[in-house]
Amino acid sequence: MKLKCIIVEDEIMARMSLQRLCEQHESLTLVDIFENAEDALEFLSKEVIDLIWLDVEMPGLSGFDLLKNLYSMPQVIMTTSKVEYAFEAYQYQVTDYIQKPITQPRFKIAVEKVLELNTRKTTASPERHEIYVKTDGRYIRLPYSEILYIENVGDYVKIFAKKHSYIVHTTMKYLEEKLGDSFLRVHRSYIVHLDKIVDIEENTLVIENKVIPISRANKPELLNKLNML
Repeated sequence: MKLKCIIVEDEIMARMSLQRLCEQHESLTLVDIFENAEDALEFLSKEVIDLIWLDVEMPGLSGFDLLKNLYSMPQVIMTTSKVEYAFEAYQYQVTDYIQKPITQPRFKIAVEKVLELNTRKTTASPERHEIYVKTDGRYIRLPYSEILYIENVGDYVKIFAKKHSYIVHTTMKYLEEKLGDSFLRVHRSYIVHLDKIVDIEENTLVIENKVIPISRANKPELLNKLNML
């Protein structure tokens, strides 16, 4: 399985070099290229990526600013012409840190680190059953068992949990891919925790006191997921 990656780099020659190296590597799929961190952040709020090739110094938001604002942290390889950023880079637990110009041998070493770490995570680590929600400048651990349902509210989603609700700048598509099999999108505006459903009528279901619509397209999958008698 190939790893999906993006490049965030403001220098045209560095972008072209990384693009060529990524496209030539058999284990990588280059999904997109960004000249600034702002556009990359917008993309990452909607899509799930395995790896970011990230420049440190860029106009506007820096590479570190991007990392501070990420909702979910993929693997990151930071690239820069200066070595003094290395210590700060590793505070974010980046996978590797490469000084420009990037040579093919050094590129391959970095990719091998990514592949090794990815293999270690998928084979040795147990499946996680929580997400971290950013609120008031900090990340709150939210176990799946606490989540009732999720509602789409324009450019944001609202996660309804047992005790609180959280508004997050991301998309329903992103959460569909991120959450486990206990969750299902039953309508274009709703994802529900299947274990929290109280009852189902013709075109609606109830979780606690909330009546949630079920779309005609999503109903067969919902019924298939449940133990119907």
